[in-house]
Amino acid sequence: MAELLKNIYNDQFFNRFVLAIKDIIPEFDDTAFLKQMFDDEWDNKELKQRIRHIALVFKAHLTGDFSTHVATLLKLIPALKNYGFKDDNFEFTFLPDFIEIYGLDHYETSIKAMEDITKFVSCEFAIRPFIIKYQDAVMKQMLLWADHEHKAVRRLSSEGCRPRLPWAMALPALKKDPKPVISILKKLKNDPSEYVRRSVANNLNDISKDNPDLVISLLKTWYGKTKETDWLVKHAARTLLKQGNTELMVLFGFGAINKIKISDFEVLTPRVNIGESLEFSLTLTNLDTKDSKIRLEYGLYYLKANGTLSRKVFKISEKTYASMSTAKIRRKQSFKVITTRKFHPGKHQVSIIINGQELNDILDFELV
Repeated sequence: MAELLKNIYNDQFFNRFVLAIKDIIPEFDDTAFLKQMFDDEWDNKELKQRIRHIALVFKAHLTGDFSTHVATLLKLIPALKNYGFKDDNFEFTFLPDFIEIYGLDHYETSIKAMEDITKFVSCEFAIRPFIIKYQDAVMKQMLLWADHEHKAVRRLSSEGCRPRLPWAMALPALKKDPKPVISILKKLKNDPSEYVRRSVANNLNDISKDNPDLVISLLKTWYGKTKETDWLVKHAARTLLKQGNTELMVLFGFGAINKIKISDFEVLTPRVNIGESLEFSLTLTNLDTKDSKIRLEYGLYYLKANGTLSRKVFKISEKTYASMSTAKIRRKQSFKVITTRKFHPGKHQVSIIINGQELNDILDFELV
């Protein structure tokens, strides 16, 4: 069984962490700190609860005001590197969390701190309450950060304002009107760092869920310029493509399917035990006298608790099928128990989707 992510906070981690603290605060009471850290509830705390707990306990062992605390955090980062901790360490998310908790009423100090801290650990979560409270000021700052020399700061200017960033609080005002975000993304679309361009694509994918027409229009103007931007556009369009958006299907070269034939579509496992896999197969024939570019997907209709079915789309492949060719395709879909989806025994369904168009032949299978 894979180790739980929350267990990155173990004795080895805290022993190194305390050594770094004592390099900059020799009088730091590490015994009291660790005793308070590993309280009676520690074992029951989940990842985000541990992150917040570390920030709170750390604050309890610091003296001075918020500006003094920030100066300590900034001195701590090079000390941590001396003990082998590298940049982009997720386990230090409690540093930006510290700024989020205690810095919301100290705008200038907090913004400058995040600009520096994000080079070591991303401040994409911590900046969001600041966007909600000081939207105009923060978005102007993020527009400036889009030209920053450090790629982590440039990425923060995109990742921090994603309207639907996973694990983070939503940004309702930017869901409704993402124009301030678009101004930043336009600056970053040709960024030399793939790390930054991926964030731009993910941000656009977020925006497409609330403002699809805006994103479609933008992607159509960006496509066809460079290989890197084409990848960004395609990645940004993934939700719209799964929805079968016709404009984007045409943009990416997925055309009519009237000469594409699906036959022998069959569920090979009509009864699937939870923890095992659905298996199905089909034959795809290109009857055209020319090659055809095909986006092949399947729809999995999951049974919900209320007895209705909800479709989720999965991609099989995107490829060019030679003229007058036939391909046999077999696919598995896991029903392994995961934390992000609850399975309900009963009738489920599976369908085939070609270039965004779902075929009428939808097959049943039983999950037990």
